[in-house]
Amino acid sequence: MRKKENNHIPLTNIQKITGNHMQESKTRKPCFYLTTRADVTDMMKLRPKLRKTTGVKITTSAFYLYAIARTVDEYPLIIARVKNDTIQIPEAVNIGFAVNAPQGLVVPVLKKADLKTLAQIAEEEKLLVNKARDNELTLEDMEGETIALSNLGAYDVDSFIGIVPPQATSILTIGNVLREIILFNNEPTARRTVSFTLAVDHRVVNGNYAAEFLSTLVKKLENPHRIVENLP
Repeated sequence: MRKKENNHIPLTNIQKITGNHMQESKTRKPCFYLTTRADVTDMMKLRPKLRKTTGVKITTSAFYLYAIARTVDEYPLIIARVKNDTIQIPEAVNIGFAVNAPQGLVVPVLKKADLKTLAQIAEEEKLLVNKARDNELTLEDMEGETIALSNLGAYDVDSFIGIVPPQATSILTIGNVLREIILFNNEPTARRTVSFTLAVDHRVVNGNYAAEFLSTLVKKLENPHRIVENLP
């Protein structure tokens, strides 16, 4: 067996910062967790059609970002924060989304997502992902997060629980899109489903409110024609 020359790997600056932030959040925020599944068959079918009408590639992540922003509009406490014994609701829906970059895990922030169309979100998501992978993100690109999203579906992870970032109250984690046989129109049908897990700071949001938020998000994703502009 080959002898290891060095079994001590120093932490990078990003690992140190991320570790400190996650430890702070984990110890200070009394979170609870909700998990559900969504039928995203229609959403997956709609994406290529939207590319033809908008000229923009709509990724599944862009669709998730868009639906989250629209749902937060209806349930603003999901992005509220506790400060000085008060609950404060930020003016903008800024969604931080995790990107696995060569330098480590980074979280660019999609600013004012509630004011943008699906095509605009898709274009900005692509820009931020490319900047992350080229190690060109600025501090401004990573500031202002009011809700977080982490998607490990590309790694065949079915579901997982995220840690709420220090500056946010909730994080939504998304698993792999699976093919399952489910009852659809009262008939066993092959459909595409995905798992969503919501972690929430219980100081700000109670279980009923979080459950309603998650249920509304699922309904939007299961009925994408109702929320998307410029449909084909």
